Amino acid sequence: MPRIAATALLALVVALPAVAADMSASIARVKPSVVVVGTYQKTASPQFAMRGTGFIVASGNLAATNAHVIPEDTGPDAPALVIRTRDASGQPQLRPARVVGRDPDRDLAVLRFDGPPLPAVELSDSDTAREGQMIGFTGFPIGGALGFSPVTHRGMIASITPITLPGSAARQLNEKAIRQIKRGAFDIFQLDATAYPGNSGSPVFDAASGEVIGIVNMVFIKGSKESALSQPSGISYAIPANYLKRLLDTL
Repeated sequence: MPRIAATALLALVVALPAVAADMSASIARVKPSVVVVGTYQKTASPQFAMRGTGFIVASGNLAATNAHVIPEDTGPDAPALVIRTRDASGQPQLRPARVVGRDPDRDLAVLRFDGPPLPAVELSDSDTAREGQMIGFTGFPIGGALGFSPVTHRGMIASITPITLPGSAARQLNEKAIRQIKRGAFDIFQLDATAYPGNSGSPVFDAASGEVIGIVNMVFIKGSKESALSQPSGISYAIPANYLKRLLDTL
């Protein structure tokens, strides 16, 4: 084996345990901040319905998630918006929440909830993110089918690319798409990692530092919606955290 190749291989072997240790420490930092976003209705069965993932930011009484996770029905008879977390003894706990900030064009929402503050993540300057950067994201894949224990996936930023504009099909040129075209494209992260529908709103964090650089917002689906579970594409997208920072600044 040529000396250069052998040296590179040795460096990789030496670095792998350090990367694994960094990821373990980062998961431990982020995991306590991850919550379930859902609705609660006493007369429903089940009473609690999960809609997506969220994570605690700022002062500890705010949770960030995707705008599409928030139910559209907010009438007096609609189920109550809640976050599901755990109390000091580890028991499941539901806390009423309300929307205090929304950016539908970038699929972001911020919820405020009552009670003692929870551990908040640290938001990074997402403009410093680079293609090839190793990342993780923690959430609740496939809804509650696997239980409500946070699950972490790992991967890397495969591409930093402008969001794609609508196709030529007339049915895709809806009001929302036209507004997006008028505002212009913005960069998003394409991830080389497998996310599932329940991961919507999951924090995407740097593997080494644990700082959050983005929010999972959609999964590339090759066929039907069901195929996202049986045949995941391994391609997911995330909104850079700086857009979330700007939304928080408006509060």
